[in-house]
Amino acid sequence: MPFIESTNLRVHYQLTGRPGAPVLVFSNSLGTNLSMWDPQLAAAEQLFQVLRYDSRGHGLTTVTPGPYSIELLGRDVLALLDQLKIQSAHFCGLSKGGMIGMWLGAHAPDRLRNLVLCNTAAKIGTRESWDGRIKSVREGGMKAIAPSVIERWFTPEFRRASPAIVARTRQMIENSPPDGYVASCEAIRDMDQREAISEIRVPTLVISGTKDPVIPLGESLFLSQRISGAHSVDLETAHLSNIEASEEFTSAIIRFLTA
Repeated sequence: MPFIESTNLRVHYQLTGRPGAPVLVFSNSLGTNLSMWDPQLAAAEQLFQVLRYDSRGHGLTTVTPGPYSIELLGRDVLALLDQLKIQSAHFCGLSKGGMIGMWLGAHAPDRLRNLVLCNTAAKIGTRESWDGRIKSVREGGMKAIAPSVIERWFTPEFRRASPAIVARTRQMIENSPPDGYVASCEAIRDMDQREAISEIRVPTLVISGTKDPVIPLGESLFLSQRISGAHSVDLETAHLSNIEASEEFTSAIIRFLTA
């Protein structure tokens, strides 16, 4: 398995697809690893070099002491691109990955070709709600929150129709390192990019789930209105739209990135 190492961070990544083609970076959500992008891989690899990575504190990447910040997680992406000698790339992030994408779009636009922000917002939740989740994980581990997370991530219809996919996703959540999860919760808790996103000039697509209890449609609309020239796509899903509506999601990002 490929890793990139720096002073205090060992990043697990996978770079696959067409050699010499433009790079498409996928950035995962809170409590997941790079395998969450498996539904997009086959189609994306036909057109791009696909770079997936486990963000700090997740998957096989180092769990460094928290709290983290969205800026820190954004700079991790820039360091990964630097070490792989990738000057610019398309970037697609979901939830936490989308928050990282907003930071990159506002602060490192020269490194991005296009930006896809999925099921994400410029500010999510309240300090009280995040502190409550952090307390639950510290006291009961990842299994304490996995059932409620799954309920927010997938609609009841999808949970009934695709129990194997839901079970794999729940296992991914339960296997997520608790300390890395908590430190990332702190990053999201302390994030407010509602002003910064107006600085984004990178061509942007905003993907939302019409049944997403985590990110209300109004929050997605806020992004598409504040980011100049942004396009938007609504999918009939809950939070993990790339899994629940994998074909429609993949088609949407490929249309946007190849237009």
